[in-house]
Amino acid sequence: MASGGIAERMRITPHGDGRNGLKLSDLPEVSTDWTRVAPTSVVGASGKATIRARQAGSVQLRVVEYGAGYLADHWCSKGHVIYVIAGSLAIEHEDGTPPFRLASGMTWHVSDGAVPAHRVRSEHGATVFIVD
Repeated sequence: MASGGIAERMRITPHGDGRNGLKLSDLPEVSTDWTRVAPTSVVGASGKATIRARQAGSVQLRVVEYGAGYLADHWCSKGHVIYVIAGSLAIEHEDGTPPFRLASGMTWHVSDGAVPAHRVRSEHGATVFIVD
């Protein structure tokens, strides 16, 4: 095999080495039963979504259920990590860059302030876990 394992090629550093990575300070150790978190419904440009959210230190955790035909009503430039639990969705870009199409078991991430701005569209519905 060529020199440099996958960790080197992907610049993955060992957990807890303190050099890189997401800073999860002031994050209490808890478990969350998402069925007990009160849902909030939001209406998009089309369709609706149901959001269950918790603030954990400086991190927001959400389980979002996008209904069929959902399209976000705004462009977003906030950073996110999204994991698709069920269904499928597309991450569209304000400048027309081809969308990322995500299905169950896939992730997508972007940093704060990334250009172009993005929004969610789900033709058939999706359930996702979001960290931002």
